[in-house]
Amino acid sequence: MNINRRDFLATGALGGAAMIGAQAQNSNSLLNSKPPRVVTRMLKDAGTIPNSQLPVLIYPGALNLPKDDPASAIEALIHANNWGNDWRNGIFSYHHYHSTAHEALLVFGGSAKVQLGGENGITETIGAGDVIIIPAGVGHKNLGSSSDFHVVGAYPPNQNVDMNYGKAGERPRVDDNIARLALPITDPVFGKSGPLLDHWRTKS
Repeated sequence: MNINRRDFLATGALGGAAMIGAQAQNSNSLLNSKPPRVVTRMLKDAGTIPNSQLPVLIYPGALNLPKDDPASAIEALIHANNWGNDWRNGIFSYHHYHSTAHEALLVFGGSAKVQLGGENGITETIGAGDVIIIPAGVGHKNLGSSSDFHVVGAYPPNQNVDMNYGKAGERPRVDDNIARLALPITDPVFGKSGPLLDHWRTKS
């Protein structure tokens, strides 16, 4: 069943408001001047969690966050790059994955240790200014975070997120969903010339 992540997180979540005018025009000021550093992580099928043939992408320190209202600045940036259905919150503290949407998490506060790929997966620490892009099928879980940890989550156009937990009966339905899912045509941070396009198109 497809759900709107904003509705799913109605308790305690803040929906991302559309950003127009000056904020949208200044969204590029969020980007650090240096070429982005890209960390890739390949995660094999874990049985209960499908993971992906596409790599998880991490952009450490990609965002030069303003002191005032960094979440709204991030929302302006992703909207300019045609990603949306966004929300503000943290990361769930249990293994889960999505089969109907790729997901971008842009950190605007604090830090967290995140497990990727399921129970035997890898662990990454992400913090303010970092971006992690998670292909459909890849399990993720918050193993522990600071009290001020917050992200903006977003998805490519026409992709509505579902929730799966590695339970019996999810496959092969989710595998079919993932196989049909279109690749994004823009990077949520860097637009039409972003690293996502290079790393994911070569794996498709």
